[in-house]
Amino acid sequence: MKILIRGGRVIDPASGTDRLADVVIAAGRIIGIGAMPADFAPNRVIDASGCWVLPGVVDLCARLGEPGLEHAGMLESETAAAVAGGVTSLVCPPDTDPVLDEPGLVDMLRSRADKLHRTRLFPLGALTRGLAGEVLAEMVQLTERGCVGFGQAERPIVNTQVLQRAFQYAATFGYTLWLRPCDPWLSQGVMASGPLATRLGLSGMPAAAEVIALHTLLELLRAVCASTPAGQPPMHLHLCRISSAAGVALVRQAKAEGLPVSADVSIHHLMLTDVDVGYFDTRMRLQPPVRQQRDRDALRAALADGTLDAVVSDHTPVSADAKALPFAEAEPGATALELLAAVALKWAQEDGVAPLRWVEVLTAGPARVLGSRLGTLQASVGRLAVGGVADVCVFDPSETWRVQPQHLCSQSRHTPFEGHALPGRVRATLVGGHVAYDAVVAGSAHAA
Repeated sequence: MKILIRGGRVIDPASGTDRLADVVIAAGRIIGIGAMPADFAPNRVIDASGCWVLPGVVDLCARLGEPGLEHAGMLESETAAAVAGGVTSLVCPPDTDPVLDEPGLVDMLRSRADKLHRTRLFPLGALTRGLAGEVLAEMVQLTERGCVGFGQAERPIVNTQVLQRAFQYAATFGYTLWLRPCDPWLSQGVMASGPLATRLGLSGMPAAAEVIALHTLLELLRAVCASTPAGQPPMHLHLCRISSAAGVALVRQAKAEGLPVSADVSIHHLMLTDVDVGYFDTRMRLQPPVRQQRDRDALRAALADGTLDAVVSDHTPVSADAKALPFAEAEPGATALELLAAVALKWAQEDGVAPLRWVEVLTAGPARVLGSRLGTLQASVGRLAVGGVADVCVFDPSETWRVQPQHLCSQSRHTPFEGHALPGRVRATLVGGHVAYDAVVAGSAHAA
């Protein structure tokens, strides 16, 4: 299939590109950015006038419902949501049912995703068997099956000795650990600690739950880095969904030391505060909980200045029954894949962040976190490169739309952004040169 994306503003932070240009695609790869080859005859022309042509969005945290949670979401619906949001690559946490702690389960999940020909799926393997925090999983075998790293999802390791062994093992092989800093005892609240939680009578989760865990993780990282022999590939620690100003300060300090660490923030924590919980709105039941305004402001500034490397959707499909409960009993999570780019653009516009940085935290930034684990795709994911795989998002920054759950592709319709007006919308998404999403076709389907 030969495709010409004509007349768009090409923005690619990986190469520093920001200019009007055509993008020429053939056999699933980009063969030109700029002038169209004289002998090129496209089978399809996508008019990108007034639009931005971006690398496909890379989402470092999105749950897809399968296996085990099909009542909340399925690969078919959630990958459709992904491409509708311009997401061409996503990382799936290991807290499926059963847990991704065996090579066969990883093979099954990747095979199911590949057959859909939509977004690229990069699974995280379970760091411990069953995520129980007791015995390390078979990391070598899981890596051979395509796991890009190892994590515990929402289940912190209580035994610090097990955690230390995980760091030592990861350091031996140069693996990446994906961990959300969360003290197992202080993190049992359902809302951020503060006056509002007290007023509502909800159990609070203090910022100390994140800070204490961060201190532990960073001390273990310092120890293994100090003992790693010269020339051995270093391990990497990726901190998932930082939620507090104090957490940001520790990440900034760790980076200043030169530690091999990166971090992300979710779109919910970038835009919302505990005040948005309102009268026990279960759409705001999230994990970790959104915090006070000072925390939100610190997160926004840290994403702008590079302390935080990426913004993620933290897409977690939840069934209607699981949300139709009292706030403290409702299941945490929200649908967000289709909102990721637009909510991030709203942050950029409100804080005066340049388009190049907005694109970077959605593409090149998360791609750097994945790094060499992308294998042959490392030169293509998160960037627009001649000769690279054509994962492309055509985005219209001028369109404003209102979030209406009934028009979302995800099987789960619960989002704290319901009714919000958002700037910018995806017009088309290409994965490997294949048009995986076309807004015109999707709009016709909604109208029908």
